Amino acid sequence: MDLHKGSLYWPTTYQTTYRKKPAIKAEHYDAVIVGGGMSGALTALSLLDRGLQVAILDKRRFAAGSTSANTGLLQYSNDIMLHELIEQIGLIDAIDFYRNCLEAMKQLKRVADRLPVDSHFIGRESIYYTSDENDVRRIEKEYQTLTKYGFPCTYWDRHALLKNAGIDRPCAIVTFGDAEVNPYAFANGIFDLAEAMGAHLFEFTEMLDAKESNGSLTITTSDGEMRTKNIIFTTGYETLPVGKRCGADINRSYVIVTEPLKELPAWYEDELIWETKRPYLYMRTTADGRIIIGGLDENSGGMEITDELLRKRGNELQREFNGVFPHLDIQIDYVYCATFGESIDNLPFIGEHPHRKNHFYLLGYGGNGTVYSMLGAEILADQLCGIKHPAAHIVQVERDAEEVNGKMIL
Repeated sequence: MDLHKGSLYWPTTYQTTYRKKPAIKAEHYDAVIVGGGMSGALTALSLLDRGLQVAILDKRRFAAGSTSANTGLLQYSNDIMLHELIEQIGLIDAIDFYRNCLEAMKQLKRVADRLPVDSHFIGRESIYYTSDENDVRRIEKEYQTLTKYGFPCTYWDRHALLKNAGIDRPCAIVTFGDAEVNPYAFANGIFDLAEAMGAHLFEFTEMLDAKESNGSLTITTSDGEMRTKNIIFTTGYETLPVGKRCGADINRSYVIVTEPLKELPAWYEDELIWETKRPYLYMRTTADGRIIIGGLDENSGGMEITDELLRKRGNELQREFNGVFPHLDIQIDYVYCATFGESIDNLPFIGEHPHRKNHFYLLGYGGNGTVYSMLGAEILADQLCGIKHPAAHIVQVERDAEEVNGKMIL
């Protein structure tokens, strides 16, 4: 499965280290993690912090899949607004989920501070603006809900939004406690740290099968067999090596990265910016003075991604950007298309398979993938240590049929 196509920016910013692949031995792991992207990296670190013996494998080079196409916007707010999530899953669970996402943001900062590399993790505010007058009431209701339950944010009317950010739209919520990151450097830094902590890293190693025997799992890989107490799938939008994916739609999004600007745009404090319409436009700046702009989400089926299509979508993103910042001249340097997943109920799938003991999943579908990965890493680490995480039931793999139209991981 192709997870991206086009010219990627992040791999040009960070030189990965050569990792010598260890020989597969008869060692018995506490957990084998299948998937060497952001979710796999964070899960490995959470398990290692609890003293577990871990192996990580991926059929590609680590962080070469969706992580290398991640735009690195980290926000505690979700694609589904808090007041809408309350209507969907109830007040207590919705508030708890948002609070756990806010805590995950703080945990991501603590991870960044531990890394042996500079991942350009920078705290940012986020502007969530109304695309048109039709969404004003939704934004006002969301602001009231967020403030009522103690989430850090403020409200800008049209005058404040135009004055502070140069955006001429009806209004916006500004959230605090968000961040930007170089996801490629961040994930690779975690793998370097994990290896130093004793994790065994197996790049270019494909999982082929897993069989249970006498309370232990034997995993067959392209390089041999390994044994483990638990297996954790952090395969992101990739096809699962065992079982099948349900309860989610796999789509694609487009991204452009500009050439470095002589002077960055005059929006307030280089905030992360996104809008209310769906699919939404989103943007951020980079450490070397570029602007990353994404959007134009579409169903992933039926259309071949050609160079001509990439150029067309790139030009569309440039026009949409100039619809927000009409006086800012930008030149496209990189353009690519990336696969992403959205769960039917807007929540990730995290937890143990309902019918396969010791098979766990961390599938962070949605626009908050890295935040979900951090939350999921902690949930799974707790579960493997016999601790009940307070948010585990909200994101469990097997959910109410009405929430996901009867679909689940099988």
